[in-house]
Parts: sequence; structure tokens; C-alpha cells
Amino acid sequence: MDKIKEKLSAIRNEADAASERAEKAEAKCKTLEHELTQREQEVSSLTHKVDTLEAKVEQLENDYREAKERLRDVDVKAEHAERQVQRVEEERDSWEKKYEEMSLKYKALQKEMDELVRSMEGL
Repeated sequence: MDKIKEKLSAIRNEADAASERAEKAEAKCKTLEHELTQREQEVSSLTHKVDTLEAKVEQLENDYREAKERLRDVDVKAEHAERQVQRVEEERDSWEKKYEEMSLKYKALQKEMDELVRSMEGL
């Protein structure tokens, strides 16, 4: 009977140890499940942040394309304005040259007229 009691005691000890191991395993499982839940929340949060950043990147790329397009338009307008300025300057130079020519002709005619008046006075 002692052997049965010893065996029974050993089985109880094994059962207690197994129960203790099971409790530790359950506690560890709960801890790991809690950590998993936290990691899943972190992943969800990071996924949301990534989505938000991707949307911002897309918006910035659109803004960049629009700005680049506007810059191209401004460059075209600036080139057109430069051509107009050059044409106006050429036209101004042409008018200045005509003015100088007309001024010389006027002076020559004025001189000729003064000589004619003097010669008529002598008559």
C-alpha cells in the first residue's frame, strides 16, 4: 500500500507540476496574445501613416507637375516678351535713324532756305 501511496503522491506531484506548467504556459500565451494585439495595432497605425504619407507624396507630385507646367508657361511668355522687346527696340532704332536723317535734311534745308533768303534780300 505504501507503494501505491508513493505512486499516487508521485502522480499528484506530476499533476501539480503539469498544472503549474500549464498555468505558466497559459500566462505566457496571454502575454503573447496581448503583445500580438499591440503589434497588430502598431501595424495598423503604421499602415495608416504609410497610406497618409503616400497620399501626401502623390499630392506633392501633382503640385510639382503643375508648378513645372506653370514655369514652362511663364518661360514661353518670357521668351515671347523678349522677342517683342527686341522688335520694339529695333523699331525704336529705326525711328531714331529716320529722325537723325530727317534732322540732317531739316538742317540742310534750313541752311538752304537761309541762303535763299539772304540772296533774295540782296536783290
